[in-house]
Amino acid sequence: MNSKKFLGAVFLSTSASIWGGMFVVVKIVVEYIPPIELVWLRYLIALFFLTCFGLARKIKWRIARKDLFLVFLVGLIGNTISIVTQETGTWLSSAQLGAVITSATPTFMIIFAWLLLKERITLIKVVSIIMATAGVVMIVGIHVTGAQSVLGVLSLVVAALTWAIMSVLIKKIPRKYDPLQITIYTTLVAILCLTPFVLRNFSVFHNICFTDFRIAFSLLYLGLISTAFAFVMWNKGLQLMNASSSGLFFLLQPIVGTLLSWLVLNEGVSWGFFGGTALILSSVWLAIRFAD
Repeated sequence: MNSKKFLGAVFLSTSASIWGGMFVVVKIVVEYIPPIELVWLRYLIALFFLTCFGLARKIKWRIARKDLFLVFLVGLIGNTISIVTQETGTWLSSAQLGAVITSATPTFMIIFAWLLLKERITLIKVVSIIMATAGVVMIVGIHVTGAQSVLGVLSLVVAALTWAIMSVLIKKIPRKYDPLQITIYTTLVAILCLTPFVLRNFSVFHNICFTDFRIAFSLLYLGLISTAFAFVMWNKGLQLMNASSSGLFFLLQPIVGTLLSWLVLNEGVSWGFFGGTALILSSVWLAIRFAD
């Protein structure tokens, strides 16, 4: 494995592990803050820290006019639509179901990478996806009951689809831009897109106790760790590996998410967790070992 692949794998694995914990945090805090308002607050916090990091690093801020629309699309599709539907789906279902449905992301990434980036669909990629998806199902199973869960599933499918499109579009952004710079601008796009919806229902903030430890900690985790830090890591990892193989790292989420769901939310863990974990890790190894 060359150093480029190794660093890409580290960045993507770190992001996915952080997002595995995010499912649990969202499940806790979304009981107090509605999904759209939660995403908006999350991005405000993230933008503050990202801007501070950017100023400290003295990054370049200018983006060429020809690249602005692509950056806008990444912010709209990934940072806005995908995250809102993901948190809505988790709210309407469960943290574990969120991990299962979003496991479709790597499959979508292979398809979009083939369509938009002309990356080859190889047998290794297909086998890896099948192994990883089987691993996710073994870990958390599939439990859908009631109309509310069905709506949750639909939201999570949209989240998986849009995240895959966003991850492929990032590969089309010239590598001359710092991942931190791209993350700042896409975060700003998300805030601007969500602000009109938040202002229409601004009274919801009057009922939120921001001094409550659970709410304060959850917002800090979502803003600083799972957005500011993890988004930069993911964007950097995507630059270092091909898009279709990168999606497999996304499936490390259910391993972390299931463990934390068991520890924090008292959601059950079956013996399938161990077999599923082995399948997911094996699929990731294949992706790293035989990446183009």
